[in-house]
Amino acid sequence: MFASAGEQIAANWDLLLMIMKKTRKFSAEITRKPIRFAPAVFGLFLIMAFLFGPKSIFGDNDMNYNKLTPGEKAVIVDKGTEKPFSGKLYDLREKGTYVCKRCDAPLYNSDSKFDSQCGWPSFDDEIDGAVERIVDADGVRTEILCDNCDAHLGHVFLGEGFTDKNIRHCVNSISMKFIAEKKNVKKAYFAGGCFWGVEYHFEKLEGVSSVVSGYMGGDKDSPTYGEVCDGNTGHAETVEVLFDPNLTSFEELARLFFEIHDPTELNRQGPDIGEQYRSAVFYADDEQKQITEKLIGILRDKDYDVVTGVIPAGTFWAAEDYHQDYYEKKNGTPYCHAYTKRF
Repeated sequence: MFASAGEQIAANWDLLLMIMKKTRKFSAEITRKPIRFAPAVFGLFLIMAFLFGPKSIFGDNDMNYNKLTPGEKAVIVDKGTEKPFSGKLYDLREKGTYVCKRCDAPLYNSDSKFDSQCGWPSFDDEIDGAVERIVDADGVRTEILCDNCDAHLGHVFLGEGFTDKNIRHCVNSISMKFIAEKKNVKKAYFAGGCFWGVEYHFEKLEGVSSVVSGYMGGDKDSPTYGEVCDGNTGHAETVEVLFDPNLTSFEELARLFFEIHDPTELNRQGPDIGEQYRSAVFYADDEQKQITEKLIGILRDKDYDVVTGVIPAGTFWAAEDYHQDYYEKKNGTPYCHAYTKRF
């Protein structure tokens, strides 16, 4: 029994340290002098196992955390830092809640976000009890972690004078997800060549709250850009458009779609050739399907040989962060998506 318990302690040392840290009854010296505290650790393990069972201590192997990409792990687990001005959440101004990418625990409300021009999302307050502060490995800065799962978030700074609270949580965008405040929002999905250009035009339309570049229409879960470009997944480069039907309509979106790409080109768009660049509308309901077919009929009556597919929407997979808001980041304009009036 004791040999088995000792093996469990050795195999789960990091988890035991986290449990003890959460009790706030052990100092940081545990990590520097583990042997000195071995009896206490052993006793804690036996008590917890006896009272609650081994599963209550060790849980499932993945701790029920969300699966992370290598890039996310490099920051959230290995405590790296994403490049400034590269994260999708950096300049997001919507109302909602920022939650931990690893465990979905709420971290910050949008009301506490402000623009510090530092290149990372900045907040002057956290949700009560959501964020833990520890001394950074450099011995100078203060690191901030998700209090629920210890995911690395970034660092906190005091006395900079940005807001009245005089505090700045500098958080890696990749460490968080954003949950928008519930409102009357609908979704539409369009594929019309390189998603950079399609995203560029939709983001300028009034009533559109969000445009995300990604992939749809294939048969592989969580495809990467490289896999889609190889042409073996069946996906099309697609944008997900969130819009307020009180401010704009699906028909207005669809009309714009047919005027910012060439719907007569098959499996290509300008210099971009391949099935992933095909023209398609992935409709979310029958109304979207009927509107799309109506517009295609109008264009064909005008002698446009439209090849746009009209397909039921499937799972949408968001593309990598560096594809989001591409032209805004590059301060450029699309190379193959120019507006041409067709209606």
